[in-house]
Amino acid sequence: MNDESATTLPAPPATFRDYLELTKPRLSLLSVLTALVGYLAARPPSNPTKLCFVILGTSLAAGGVAALNQWLEHDTDARMKRTADRPIPTGKVATGSAFVLGALMCVASLFLLFAKVNLLATLFTLLTIFSYLGWYTPAKKWSVWSTEIGAIAGAFPPLIGWAAGEGRVSGLGWILFGVLFFWQIPHFMAIAWTYRRDYSAVHFPMLPVRDEAGGRVAAWAFFNTLSLVLVSLLPVALGFTTRWYGAIAAAGGAWFVWRAAGFLRAEGRDVAARKLFLTSIAYLPLVLGALVADRMINF
Repeated sequence: MNDESATTLPAPPATFRDYLELTKPRLSLLSVLTALVGYLAARPPSNPTKLCFVILGTSLAAGGVAALNQWLEHDTDARMKRTADRPIPTGKVATGSAFVLGALMCVASLFLLFAKVNLLATLFTLLTIFSYLGWYTPAKKWSVWSTEIGAIAGAFPPLIGWAAGEGRVSGLGWILFGVLFFWQIPHFMAIAWTYRRDYSAVHFPMLPVRDEAGGRVAAWAFFNTLSLVLVSLLPVALGFTTRWYGAIAAAGGAWFVWRAAGFLRAEGRDVAARKLFLTSIAYLPLVLGALVADRMINF
């Protein structure tokens, strides 16, 4: 059979797993859990129904943003090794389907939160959606500060939860925003350093791409780790938590700083970046879990 007589077989239909992958469930889970932290730390009156709607609404928003992000970035995703196997670049999910899924999830999220939670939580969710898709996603193509812009978007979920629980955002809620913001910088600097060649291939002007030696990348990660530790101890200084939480936050912070200091050394920086990344993964649930437990047990 020659090439002219050969037929092209249609792509198999997308499966549920393909659409689930489009929502980046592991990354979306982080947003949901941090919103839950904000809600519980606010210590609202018991209301299981509202809590369920907070979880459902933030889950829909996080998944919808992830789907729309992949729709916007499917061209660059196809050119990077770490993202080339995502549903859109592989042809498993059509771009139009990804857009419809993401848009419907975001709209459903806003509707549920407005109807069943409150206006302020809805506004913070809307701000999250627009800052991530309208600011962070395009900034990756033109700004060296894209990671920091993304950290702002990624720090809003605790405010969604706090607003849902308290109806406003008080001091500890904004401290949680700060913890999430500063945590993301060393976390994503470690990731970006590991995959810097991928980002360079699509001309993303991120710091790890511009700083080939890695000294500025490591210094910036170290500075933000120190800032994170200081912010994480503010709840104790301001009387929002007891010293039990402070002891755990200090111990976790010391571990995080130690890993960030290791990243400063030029020798073995690739290995140090991996260790910093893994430490960041362990640090966040440790400290946030301790804060919620302290608030619920001791106050």
